[in-house]
Amino acid sequence: MKRGEEYTDRYGYEDEKGNEEEEPKASPMSQSFYSWLQAVVPVMIVVILGFTFLGRLTPVDGDSMYPTLHSGDLMLVQRIGYTPKQGDVVVLTKEFDQVTGPIVKRVVAVGGQRVEIDYGESVIYVDGQPLEEDYINGPMEQKFWQTTRTLTVPEGELFVVGDNRNVSNDSRNPSLGTVDARYVLGRATLVIFPLHRLRGIL
Repeated sequence: MKRGEEYTDRYGYEDEKGNEEEEPKASPMSQSFYSWLQAVVPVMIVVILGFTFLGRLTPVDGDSMYPTLHSGDLMLVQRIGYTPKQGDVVVLTKEFDQVTGPIVKRVVAVGGQRVEIDYGESVIYVDGQPLEEDYINGPMEQKFWQTTRTLTVPEGELFVVGDNRNVSNDSRNPSLGTVDARYVLGRATLVIFPLHRLRGIL
């Protein structure tokens, strides 16, 4: 050992070239996670703001809209700039019987239209024309609460029914009857969860 080297070792000095400690480097995994956050966070902010001002997420509770919607589906509901139209699936809030939360139904008729329900033929007529409804869950059978068969929908109101006609508590029940359009929270446009059911709502 040379004298200079002995002096360096004895007093703990480090060789400038060989013994400097390298600065710790971020692992590839942490770098990847950070990049993912940078990409995802702005998207999440936009989505949250969109839901807040343009729409809302609403779960389906029950089978009254089966097979179009399943209990547990999570829907995106359009709120801003929406006017209910015949054939739309809507979310509304109007307490009746034991129902207190939001309900999901299909608009069969709007203000001024005439509704006639023929349980024998399993057909709903609007202004004398039979509705073509390939989305309903089987033929209709009149239940004891479904007593409304014929009416003209008042202006500004809606006649709503479920696609699963034989279990749906809807405008055929006088306790609900026609619904003021102001009770409508919005139009159900998209099932977003579960992912295997991701689809538009028709």
